[in-house]
Amino acid sequence: MDIKNAQKEVDTWIKTHGVRYFNELTNMAQLTEEVGEVARIIARRYGEQSEKESDTKKDLGEELADVMFVVLCLANQTGVDLQDAFDKKLDIKTKRDHDRHHNNEKLH
Repeated sequence: MDIKNAQKEVDTWIKTHGVRYFNELTNMAQLTEEVGEVARIIARRYGEQSEKESDTKKDLGEELADVMFVVLCLANQTGVDLQDAFDKKLDIKTKRDHDRHHNNEKLH
């Protein structure tokens, strides 16, 4: 599924199952919370901290999907075409960073 269709699916879900979008500030707080959950899994599973028993049951994919859902909500309610924005950003990064990363000794 492309990003444009994902935005449409989220909008349909909100209109079908939700009452309305949470306001932008609430969604920003929600996004921060979800990113924190992703960070906790990454820090414990792939970082130096030991994983607690309760952390081992957490699904990284599910938490990343939560982040994506809230990002799509924010894009919808602020009128951002995230597909267009992403395509533009990828083009910028491709032009700007191609040689930069190939020439980075830290990556070799």
